[in-house]
Amino acid sequence: MKKNITYLSLLIIALLSFNSCDQEDDLVFTAQEPVEGVSFSNSFSEEYILNKNASGNLGERFTWEDADFGVPTNVSYELENSIIGNFTDATTVGTTDGNELAVTIGKMLTLAAAAGLDDDPDTPEPNMGKLYFRLKAFVGTEGLPTYSAVQELNVTIPEIIVGGGAFEISSWGVVGSGYNNWGAFEDSPFYTTGDSGVLAAYVTLVDGEIKFRENNDWTNNFGDTGADGVLDAGGDNIVVTAGTYKIIFNTNDNTYAIDPYSWGIVGSGYNDWGGAGPDAKFYYDYTTDTFKVSVQLLDGEIKFRLNNAWDTNYGDTGADGALDAGGDNIVSTAGHYNITLDFNANTFTMESANVLGIVGSGYNDWGGDGPDFSISQVRPDEYVGHIVTLVDGEIKFRANNAWDTNYGDTGADGTLDAGGDNIIVTAGDYHVNLNLADGTYALNKVQ
Repeated sequence: MKKNITYLSLLIIALLSFNSCDQEDDLVFTAQEPVEGVSFSNSFSEEYILNKNASGNLGERFTWEDADFGVPTNVSYELENSIIGNFTDATTVGTTDGNELAVTIGKMLTLAAAAGLDDDPDTPEPNMGKLYFRLKAFVGTEGLPTYSAVQELNVTIPEIIVGGGAFEISSWGVVGSGYNNWGAFEDSPFYTTGDSGVLAAYVTLVDGEIKFRENNDWTNNFGDTGADGVLDAGGDNIVVTAGTYKIIFNTNDNTYAIDPYSWGIVGSGYNDWGGAGPDAKFYYDYTTDTFKVSVQLLDGEIKFRLNNAWDTNYGDTGADGALDAGGDNIVSTAGHYNITLDFNANTFTMESANVLGIVGSGYNDWGGDGPDFSISQVRPDEYVGHIVTLVDGEIKFRANNAWDTNYGDTGADGTLDAGGDNIIVTAGDYHVNLNLADGTYALNKVQ
């Protein structure tokens, strides 16, 4: 009799266990609006100075604690901006599933311009106003949103000081298989110089052919029939080899010259005096008639030299910021810098900066194969990098070889998004251009 009771007991337990499991499968967990809502946890400044010369620098890092919807669930966050302040015109500044979003000064300048603030030199008084932000937290695809209180930021855009010695972009440019695959993207511009009718272009070429044409159009174009250094209207293509060059175009007599021309940084503070790779390349800024580079340096010493050779080099004898031909090595401290060479005043400057670079499976295995490819800040809003070799993969742009400030492209629309999606790239050589003021970028494939 005891044996039968035991079998019956086991049967009852099994049935109860089955029903229990069945009931658990039918349970539905419903997220509830967070009791404590969501709020910013960072401290805000009383005033934000939005200087275009620092547009790549961090404006503000918005942080917050996790929003608790009462159940285990993935929570997404959007940082929103409003021009009028009541968020009926809300736009998304950035999206993340983390707890912070960084906004650069350049992005804040773009938002300020949309709000009617600008840095027009015809309006010399500083522009002052407010930018409005709030945080949106939600589950799923916009489900059960909750919002933080509105955060007002007082911003000031200082007066632009316009310096002298600047030149202009001319109507002429360099086109060809040696630069932009015969017009796949804009021609490399010639700039005016101190000599009337004499133009100069500073351009990185690949093996191929080039011509000079006006207004990115073939109506007026010059080649060199006979390769005699004299340009001919509609003439033969000019054969070029890979390298960085200064091209002089004299429109007075249609003569031209193409010469290797590349200023760079060499030293134990950068490339082990040339043993660990080429010098860090400077780029021309026509608005100041100077050469600039954004670079990561090591503890050590550096010099500046022409064409990766020692025939022409500068140091700083006396450590007074003056360029001295063949002068003493310049002591460098590990960090990220913007460096400017001014050959008009024979001076140089080194300023700490956020240096943007390319990282990803398309370049350096997300940092595992070496540092990012540095992109130089040539003008306040404009960053360039010529030429970077990419492989099939994905990339992002980030500052100082770290993830605190990074940009992708959510939507693949050519617009930079803070913390946005990876950018898909195909193998090839590229000219890279970024504009942080309007949040655009271009990856221009050479061939």
